[in-house]
Amino acid sequence: MIEALLLTTSPVKTFNQNNLLTNASGFFFSRDNKLFLVTSRHVLVDTPSSHFPDRIDIEIHNDPANLATSTQVSIPLYQSGEALFRQGKDRSGEVDVAVIEIDQQLLPASAVFASFSTDHLLTQDDNVDIGTPILIVGFPLGFHDTLHHLPIVRDAINASSFSLRFQGQGYFLTDGRTHRGMSGAPVVTRSNSHGLNNNLPWRLLGIHSARFDVGTRDMQVDEALGLNCAWFADILLPLTS
Repeated sequence: MIEALLLTTSPVKTFNQNNLLTNASGFFFSRDNKLFLVTSRHVLVDTPSSHFPDRIDIEIHNDPANLATSTQVSIPLYQSGEALFRQGKDRSGEVDVAVIEIDQQLLPASAVFASFSTDHLLTQDDNVDIGTPILIVGFPLGFHDTLHHLPIVRDAINASSFSLRFQGQGYFLTDGRTHRGMSGAPVVTRSNSHGLNNNLPWRLLGIHSARFDVGTRDMQVDEALGLNCAWFADILLPLTS
């Protein structure tokens, strides 16, 4: 049996018309019978880098008995000039998270995937201590199991206080090795809560955004910090309501 965690995440390819622009990661989130794709906002639109895709493609397994088969699902980002995706924002400003609802009629009848839900978000009884082991599930540099169309998992730890928003922003830091292509990946930790589906016993902590660096680093002398920022997953509540 394949671990359901690997089925929560899909590669995200961005296009402008027929031109492939970038590769990233995204994951499925279900709420009130709706299915959403969650990814980083900068994957869908990024003015500083002049990144303006008009559609994305995701990959869905379509045969429960054979993970070597899959299908591409194309999702438009705009309709009549209006964005179909929602961007995150909190009291500190923009949040690098976006969601887009997936028309489930576009999915094959035999679609095989797993999705997080509000049940996977943290509760008041959950504690995330400094150094908590976490996993980041995605497609670094597009690398993955190309035969079975599955992501890979990077190991990390929580590197900043989870009870505080780092520098007042809506994210926390992780300490782990990541690369381009991981933007939009789910950041999770193992949960022993009996209230969760045993097939997906993970708490969704955040959405990986980017590697974190400091402007004072001497590029010739100092190594990169090896830290990353992950936006708190509670932003999904207003984005999917």
